[in-house]
Amino acid sequence: MSDSSGNPRQFGDYLKDRRSKLDPAAFGFSSKRRRTPGLRREEVAQRANISPAWYTWLEQGRGGAPSVDVLDRIANALMLTSVEREHLFLLGLGHPPEAHYQNDEGVTPRLQHVLDAMNPCPALIRTATWSVVAWNRAATVLLVDYGAVPPAQRNVLRHMFLDPRARTLQYDWESVARFVVGAFRVDVVRAGATAAVSDLVDELCRESPEFEAMWRDTAIPTRHEAVKRIRHPVFGPFSFEYSGFAVDGRPDLTLVVYNPATPADAAKISAALNNAPALESA
Repeated sequence: MSDSSGNPRQFGDYLKDRRSKLDPAAFGFSSKRRRTPGLRREEVAQRANISPAWYTWLEQGRGGAPSVDVLDRIANALMLTSVEREHLFLLGLGHPPEAHYQNDEGVTPRLQHVLDAMNPCPALIRTATWSVVAWNRAATVLLVDYGAVPPAQRNVLRHMFLDPRARTLQYDWESVARFVVGAFRVDVVRAGATAAVSDLVDELCRESPEFEAMWRDTAIPTRHEAVKRIRHPVFGPFSFEYSGFAVDGRPDLTLVVYNPATPADAAKISAALNNAPALESA
C-alpha cells in the first residue's frame, strides 16, 4: 500500500459503477443466477490477480490506498479507457498516473472534421513525439504538405532540421529550432517516450550537427513568443498566433492552431487558399 490523498468512498463507488457495466459472458463467466448486472467482485479480483477480500474492502472504501501496480491491474481488469484510468488514479491516490507513452498514431474522423472546420486557419494534430498525424488544407497550403511526405517521415523535428525549406520558411530559424528542441524534450519526458524517440534522436544527431549541439544543451529554454512568422515562397510573409490544446480523451495528442495575427494576415490567408487550387493542380 501507499500514502493516499484520494477519496476512498468515491473510489469504491467508481469501482462498483465500472464493474456493473461489464458483460460477464465477454470474459468467459456464466451470466446465470446474478442478482445485479456486471461482474462479481471476486471475478474482478481474479482478473486483477488480487485478493477478493481486499478488492471488496476497496469497494467499501476501507481497503487503504492500493499501489500503482494494483491500480494498473484493476484498470486492466475493468477494461478502463485512458480517461477512465486517469480518473481511477485521481480517486484512489489523489494524482494522475505516470505517463506511459502509447504509439497510437491514428485519429478519429471526428478529430479530422474538427481540423477541417478550422479552415482558413492552419491546424494540425501531433503526438507527444511530435509526429504529425492529421492536418487541414490550410496547413497543407501555408505550412507543410504533409500528405506528400511518407508517413514515417511526418515529424516536426525531422522537417525542421532535415528539410532545407524549413530554413527558408522561418525568419529566425535558429531561435525557433532551439525552442522546438527544448519543447520536444519536455514533451517526450512527460509522456514517458524517451525510448520511443531514441532512433529519431540518433538519426537527427547523425544528419544535423546543429540538432546534435542543441540536443546536448540540456538547458530549459525560455517560453517562446507565441507568434509564428513565416515567409511563404509563393504568397509572401504571414504572421500567426499559435496555440496548443490537449485533445479530449487522447492525452498523447496535441491540437496546434495557427490564427492570423492581424486582419491583414487573415485577408492574405483567404486569398492564398482561394488561389491554391490552381497551384496544387499545376
